[in-house]
Amino acid sequence: MIITQTPFRMSFFGGGTDFSGFYDKHGGAVISTTFDKYCYVTVRHLPPFFDYKTHLTYSKEEKVFSNDEIVHPAIRNAMQWLDMHDIRMTYESDLPARSGLGTSSSFAVGMLEAFYALKGKYADKRKLADDAIYLERVLCKEAGGIQDQIAASFGGFNRIDFSCDGYSVKPVIISPERKKALNDRLMLFFTGFSRFSSDIQQSTEKSMKDKTEELLKMYRLVDEAEKIFTDKTVNLDEFGKLLDYTWKLKRGISPGISTGSIDEQYDRAMKAGALGGKLLGAGGGGFLLFYVPFEKQEAVKAALASQMYVPFRFENDGTKVIYYGPETYIEKE
Repeated sequence: MIITQTPFRMSFFGGGTDFSGFYDKHGGAVISTTFDKYCYVTVRHLPPFFDYKTHLTYSKEEKVFSNDEIVHPAIRNAMQWLDMHDIRMTYESDLPARSGLGTSSSFAVGMLEAFYALKGKYADKRKLADDAIYLERVLCKEAGGIQDQIAASFGGFNRIDFSCDGYSVKPVIISPERKKALNDRLMLFFTGFSRFSSDIQQSTEKSMKDKTEELLKMYRLVDEAEKIFTDKTVNLDEFGKLLDYTWKLKRGISPGISTGSIDEQYDRAMKAGALGGKLLGAGGGGFLLFYVPFEKQEAVKAALASQMYVPFRFENDGTKVIYYGPETYIEKE
């Protein structure tokens, strides 16, 4: 039996510049972090006592005889690609899917790591990221960028740069004390479920062709944000103000990113004392993140009392195998 633990991510700056249609021409970068909310994938070979060959449990349950019968596209394509057979797999998560935190990509990374481990193969973080990108963007033909798979695999507080030659992952140089101070000023609220990310991403990709200038501004904000983190003489409140600016830019890219309800919640939090914030992920729902000074946090909680507040801490590990129990496997007739 194999159990993997893969974190979710929150992206602060540069979202939208991780699409190949943009970074192949202009370059791109994001600053993001993973945090202590995870998905767990458990995989083992199915004992030979059943009249089906694969048993899958996620938000639904599937019992199938062949990989071709699997409904879930990521699982089906991964099992066909890696030639997996006679599998029992379960998926559990600390947070719901379709919530703007890269949950589908975290699942893809964790599932691939579990499959490789079950085969007795080691896959490093770059291979897992690359394979998850290939699985979601090529095999499953899902629209979207490539930051989520990279963040989930590598983990930590990073700047990820994109170009036509590939990507690089560099830790943001921020002291432990400053990083904790930032974490303590961030507040996360659940607004409700979004539409499927790939549906919104398709609309966003079409819109981006006419929004190059806005995306270039978002790209340049990554450098500004990194200076705030690394320069101890700069007040961290500047990060909050920059979040507000990047959210306004992001809203201008596609009409599907925000909704009237989300705008109303955002305005309430700002009036209560938040210095800035943004909707995480592709848009349409999910989680709102705010930067709030200590003395205003109770007021912001009261202003968003109808929304679920979710405390969190940054994490540094990325995906990992938390239980490894190799087993002998003989394929059934």
